[in-house]
Amino acid sequence: MDSASLASLAPSHTQQNLHRVFVYGSLLSDEVVHILLKRTPQSSAAVLNDFQRLSIKGRVYPAIIPVDGKKVSGKVLSGITATELDILDAFEDVEYKRSTVEVTLTAIDDLLLDSLEKLLVYVYIWNNERDPDLYGDWDFEEWKRVHLDAYLEMVNEFIEEFEHQPPQEPCAAVDEAGQRCEKPLHSPAQEEEPSKLNGE
Repeated sequence: MDSASLASLAPSHTQQNLHRVFVYGSLLSDEVVHILLKRTPQSSAAVLNDFQRLSIKGRVYPAIIPVDGKKVSGKVLSGITATELDILDAFEDVEYKRSTVEVTLTAIDDLLLDSLEKLLVYVYIWNNERDPDLYGDWDFEEWKRVHLDAYLEMVNEFIEEFEHQPPQEPCAAVDEAGQRCEKPLHSPAQEEEPSKLNGE
């Protein structure tokens, strides 16, 4: 796909102010997303190439970092509003950064695609690629079985506190990659040591 085509598939729709976000960890759970956004956005299965999903020592959620030749399976949440993106930014730990990446769609509404379609989306990437606490694979099905119930309780607590936060002054500037320029309103990971339940 040429650069012009990719530009038309940017992670933000200027006219509608909507965004696309690739998720690969706890946000794969519709229950988690529904608590955060009060709805379940349309989603499409996708693969992020040249990244690896890893477990994090002492935490129940994963991280991704750039690794040539690896790939991460996940899904793209579409139609995310600016307000919803603020919620996701706040929910993610400060150890993540929101970046723009290219993913390959593999299915839409559970229907396999005949051809591979590429899309520019936002994704939350672990800041420290050399973090010694990163190890091994992270399995979504095992996470659901072992941690989902407790995680949903944490998410409910997070969103309740988030909704009662006083209005924040807007950032003076946002860099060209769309990075948030202030600390998230709430970082549950700082309060949930050592298990640190939040994050992507």
